[in-house]
Amino acid sequence: MKNKTRIPIDGGPIKWASPFSTLKHVPLPADSPSRSAPDQLDRVPTLPKKSRGRVDILRQTAHRGGRTVTVVAGFVGIGQAEKELLAKQMQKACGTGGTVKEGRIEIQGDQRDAVVRILTEAGFRPVLAGG
Repeated sequence: MKNKTRIPIDGGPIKWASPFSTLKHVPLPADSPSRSAPDQLDRVPTLPKKSRGRVDILRQTAHRGGRTVTVVAGFVGIGQAEKELLAKQMQKACGTGGTVKEGRIEIQGDQRDAVVRILTEAGFRPVLAGG
């Protein structure tokens, strides 16, 4: 049977040794940031933003029963998976539904301001076109 260690309930001291106590005296490697400089961990290298091309943002109501839809079209050089990821981000930011159809992203409602912000952060150059 396994030898069980009992913890005293009368308020006496508990005998416990940290398994990491032996690592306290081990020096850190030279290439890692020191413990005294936490600001080095906060810095993230920034790369220059490369323009990924122009995209058109349209507001449409035609053939939709009078409902407004924000359409993002004119993507060049990105695949279907990335369009779906962008659509998901737009839907989440706007709190509405949307879809990717025929290479275009359609978001329900007039959400042009939020769509412009998301596309700018993704490196595109959004242009408001149409009404």
